[in-house]
Amino acid sequence: MTAAKPTFPPPDHDHVRCATEAIDHAERICQRRGQNFTPIRRRVLQALLTSHRPLGAYEVIDELARDAARPAPITVYRALDFLIQNGLVHRIESRNAFLACAHDHDDAATVAFLICDRCGSVGEIPAGPLATGLNEAARASGFAPKLAVVEIAGTCAHCLSAEPPGL
Repeated sequence: MTAAKPTFPPPDHDHVRCATEAIDHAERICQRRGQNFTPIRRRVLQALLTSHRPLGAYEVIDELARDAARPAPITVYRALDFLIQNGLVHRIESRNAFLACAHDHDDAATVAFLICDRCGSVGEIPAGPLATGLNEAARASGFAPKLAVVEIAGTCAHCLSAEPPGL
């Protein structure tokens, strides 16, 4: 398996440009798939784009309530479901949280999440070959896999470079 560079933001990251490009990407994906990128779906994605850290649904609601009336939880969950189905958001199972994604894949694409224990940032790398191996091993033992989520906890390069020498 070829190693891919994770998508952690570098220290000189232009977050405004990143968020703008992610919204533009979402518009193109929805248009290409004939999906309606409604204002609430856009706002939920924008809330998730406020950082590169996963947010829980109620954190998304709190973020949305800063600029407008507090949306009903069911409205936010429906928007999250739509965004997940269109590959624009990932659910981080271990955190029960959601992460915006600007890569061109749908909910069936298998990625591995690299979760930094120090700063909370999450990167992603392709994990198709890994998932294939896990699914084959599961089937060989008589198990019918439905969903494989790969989450790897550790320390991101930014936090590693911030460590004092000798640690």
